[in-house]
Amino acid sequence: MSLRVIRSSIFGVLLCLLPLSAIGAPNSGKISGVVLDSSGTPQMGATIFVSSDQLLGSSAAELLTNDRGRFSTALLPSGTYSIKVTLAGFLPVMEEHILVNDERTTLLEIVLGSIFSSLERLQRQSDQPIAADEWTWVLRSASATRPVLRWQDDGEIFGVPPGQFETAQNQAGRMRLELTSGSDHPGSVSNPADSPGTALVYDLSLGGHDQLLMASQFSYESGSYSGGFATQWIPSGEPGVGPVTTILIRQSQLGPDGPTFRGLRMSYDNSFVIGDRISLRYGSDFVMAGLAGTTASVRPRAEMTVQLAPTWQVSVLAAANGWQDSAGDQSTLQSALNTLDQFPIVLMRDGHSVLENGLHEELAIEHAFSKNATLTVALFNDRSTHTAVFGHGSVAGPDYLQDFFSNVFAYDAGESSSLGTRVAYHQKFSDNVTATIIYEYAGALSPTEDPSQAALRNQLAMRYRQSAGGRLTARVPRIGTKFTAGYKWINGPVVSAMDPYGESLYHLDPYLSLGIHQPLPSFIPGHAELLADCGNLFAQGYVPLATPDGQVVLIPTYRFIRGGLSFQF
Repeated sequence: MSLRVIRSSIFGVLLCLLPLSAIGAPNSGKISGVVLDSSGTPQMGATIFVSSDQLLGSSAAELLTNDRGRFSTALLPSGTYSIKVTLAGFLPVMEEHILVNDERTTLLEIVLGSIFSSLERLQRQSDQPIAADEWTWVLRSASATRPVLRWQDDGEIFGVPPGQFETAQNQAGRMRLELTSGSDHPGSVSNPADSPGTALVYDLSLGGHDQLLMASQFSYESGSYSGGFATQWIPSGEPGVGPVTTILIRQSQLGPDGPTFRGLRMSYDNSFVIGDRISLRYGSDFVMAGLAGTTASVRPRAEMTVQLAPTWQVSVLAAANGWQDSAGDQSTLQSALNTLDQFPIVLMRDGHSVLENGLHEELAIEHAFSKNATLTVALFNDRSTHTAVFGHGSVAGPDYLQDFFSNVFAYDAGESSSLGTRVAYHQKFSDNVTATIIYEYAGALSPTEDPSQAALRNQLAMRYRQSAGGRLTARVPRIGTKFTAGYKWINGPVVSAMDPYGESLYHLDPYLSLGIHQPLPSFIPGHAELLADCGNLFAQGYVPLATPDGQVVLIPTYRFIRGGLSFQF
């Protein structure tokens, strides 16, 4: 047989194998795409790493973009994949949960960004469209709505229109400026001061969905200052969805000649789903504070939610403090601003600074009557070794930490422990009106029946109380006014928080609270909005006591009025 005949035979066999290879993987597909910079120019030589989400520890395939910025993988088994894109001079981009199947080729458009590209985007004209990422979808898990995954046999998810998932959008440079006076939690030296202040947050897009938010706040009064800086990295682009990393730094000078408080908080939260019915959420804080000495602590938290049936779910929680997105549904800009007010309360004990602490353990069962109505019943246990109480009065003992910017002091009431139960009904009447009704039976510190001339913490004991309350949120459709009102009644005097986790979860403080956010006319630049918030409007629940250090009035919820303007660009 001649060499030519042999070559012809081999070539014929190869031609026969080609169609077999094309149909030999019926459950496979490809990922193709283009890599651009922020101005839309294709980027040659970008490195593409493709790894499977199903095969743990598998090596990533490596590709390079061509002279037109394009790339395409070989046939991949059906499943979800992650792609990492790197190129010298640009920030890396990570795209996750890309679905590959045998029905189509998955097409991607990946935009590489730099630190300076978002500054250029800030100059984008308001009428220019902003591109949305096409392929990513997420299941929202916000602690304010009590979790996580709502499964049904017909494939629908409660709270999401049938057949639709929420698509995260990459919005280029955004900025929010707030000019306010007052604080919504006066009395703690570790929180924003109760005085006129300025807050600024900037959303620095990193390409894809990744967002890096930077927020700062500063107040100055009577020769003293209070300020903070926070940075928050949200790879998914939404608070409460996927990992969130936060760093917060605060510093305050307590009087022109007084001591200086410094604090650091580093936080990480994440979540994932196991199968169709189990979701896990976990996180931790590292907190360090310096005032009279230095104190530090690590505060973990974890929650597991199991979907028992289409309308029933149960969750188990253990947390040293709440989740970073506990402020509820909000924009990423507002989330970063709220971070500035999420530092633990600093107290004094025997001349040394300590941090308020606690552990909240909870078992909750939720039943959904419909997509817009839920009932949650929870049993919980709260424990603390440093319980914070607030008050005002002419006292100067070493255990009273006076806030320079207000007439309120913080005091360490020592150990406390309480069991409790909570029943909450949530109803969404329309897109503009929602309401929550809550009943609780739990313990809180209260004055003893026969107080003695002992230290203040020895005059307080755990007493069980009942409380009932409700919160209404409404928005006027055409003029955009957002109105919130809440009231929580307690059937006896208390001086510490009653179910602090529940108050944070449902945003319901004791007694009457009101809030109004009013957008101003469009001829005012910067999407201006008028802010007005107040708490414990009628100064209810104040408890006067006589101590060896003098007369004090303890305050379960301090009355505050906070107002100002915000501008968003």
